[in-house]
Amino acid sequence: KMAAAGGWAAVCEKFRTARTLSAVESRKDPETEPYRSKYSARALLQAVKQLLSAAGEGGEARLLAVRRAVLEYELGVNHTDTEELPAGEEHLQRCTQLLEPHRLSPDCVSLYIQAQNNLGILWSERDEIKTAQTYLESAEALYNQYMKEDGNPPLDPSEHFMAEEEKLTDQERSKRFEKAYTHTLYYLAQVYQHLEMIEKAAQYCHTTLKRQLEYCGYYPVEWALNAATLSQYYLTKECFMESRHCLAAASVIFSQAGQEPSAEDNETEQDQQDLRQRRAEIARCWIKYCLNLLQSARKLLEDNIGELDPDRQLELKAQRKKEEDEKEKGRKKAVLFGSSDICDSVLAMEEKVSSVYPLDFQEAREIFLVGQNYVQEAKEFFQVDGYVTDHIEIVQDHSALFKVLAFFEEDYERRCKMHKRRIDMLEPIYADLNPQYYLLISRQLQFELADTYYEMMDLKVAIGNRLEELDSHTVKKINSLAQLAIKYYELFLDSLRNPDKVFPEKLEEDVLRPAMVAKFHIARLYGKLITSDSKKQLENMQTSLEYYTFLVDYCEKYPDAVRAVETELELSKEMVGLLPTRMERLRAKLCPFI
Repeated sequence: KMAAAGGWAAVCEKFRTARTLSAVESRKDPETEPYRSKYSARALLQAVKQLLSAAGEGGEARLLAVRRAVLEYELGVNHTDTEELPAGEEHLQRCTQLLEPHRLSPDCVSLYIQAQNNLGILWSERDEIKTAQTYLESAEALYNQYMKEDGNPPLDPSEHFMAEEEKLTDQERSKRFEKAYTHTLYYLAQVYQHLEMIEKAAQYCHTTLKRQLEYCGYYPVEWALNAATLSQYYLTKECFMESRHCLAAASVIFSQAGQEPSAEDNETEQDQQDLRQRRAEIARCWIKYCLNLLQSARKLLEDNIGELDPDRQLELKAQRKKEEDEKEKGRKKAVLFGSSDICDSVLAMEEKVSSVYPLDFQEAREIFLVGQNYVQEAKEFFQVDGYVTDHIEIVQDHSALFKVLAFFEEDYERRCKMHKRRIDMLEPIYADLNPQYYLLISRQLQFELADTYYEMMDLKVAIGNRLEELDSHTVKKINSLAQLAIKYYELFLDSLRNPDKVFPEKLEEDVLRPAMVAKFHIARLYGKLITSDSKKQLENMQTSLEYYTFLVDYCEKYPDAVRAVETELELSKEMVGLLPTRMERLRAKLCPFI
């Protein structure tokens, strides 16, 4: 019998060596034999299994079954690691079968949960997400049942091959058990993501992040990126306090990555480069946060022509005053990450930017400035050379920040200057872009430039309307802005033509609305051009009429296009009715004798 202490000690030694080979030595395996240590570990585990079988049944049947289950588990993980999934599955199944009757007892529960976690991983690797879900949810249920019915720190699987005096403290046992359960939640979050159960995925991701901090089991960079990603989910739900909290925590935890020497202390240039990229990615999440907060506030404040509604503004300010005191207290408790020292850093980070809707220019500007700082930080890494699409997206976000800030600005001249800043950042990028390779981005820029010039032209007209009489300088300005808007709308429309320069009979769904808006705006712009030459004015009216007519005819031919351009269509019909009469009157003035 193996009862002799020496024999058992030798068995434990073999088991420990196998685990060290698998966990530590395997990292140093050469690329030519990536699984060398894993195979050596497997041979040792098989040998221990032989010794156990030889030990017979006796009165220790349950003890033996559990020890065998530990070996089946280790062999299952080993085969999965070497990409032999069928064998891995077989061993893991055998492990759970051996444990089934004892799965709720303190010496088995942790092992059983870890076996189910690994079966979950194994089935996700086969893309059988539903099956993976079953294993992981059953692991989750078992954890909850055990904590409710027993709750004492259970044995760690490795302890089944340890001498009494080596056994772990309760504190260490608890830490390892909680870590196994955190893994369950982490994989469940991914499973729900795959199954497009987004709400649930976010909830599990949040809990995982929270637990990783509590038990100090995380890699700062990976943790920070997961938290930043979660913040973007909260943005879609307009939960700005939660989103800001995740981002603040991401920034705080990420800063640990730079400080702590990594396991292999010879950090390469590549590692440094990766860190810089991750940091820039978190900065980009902050940009989106500031932009979304400003845009949501605009939605709340705008009237039906897109201007700031002062009554609504007063109403919202009064409402906010009332809510502020109650809400902050309630929601803070629900989301907080981490221990007190981390909390303090996170709070300090959060205080740098508001999480409530800005309701006036001053408040909006503060959020804008934070966003703009992150734009600079992100652009430092994502430079035009090498990261052209990322770089342009960041500049587009910068432009969008100016656009939404202009909404809050009451002074038309200053508002115009903000739009000019957008032109100054977008035009050089557009000029350097090869539209053959970057058709989509090129179109986005053409349209945004056109829209910005259009907006500026409208502002200059509004400024002009306040003057006693239009001076030639303002007239020149209005005309040149209108011409530039027309130029970029036409470039956009030209990009829709086929290689033979023919405009499409029927527009694709994704360009339908922009194309119709472009046509409609060009029609309006020709109507805004100021000229003292009546002949020129007639030509402009004629062109205007042609563009309005395009909209009306297109929507008659394709009635399903109507819902994309309802307002524009209504106004176009009106103009198609009015313009011919106006033109008749002008012609009569020109040639009274005909």
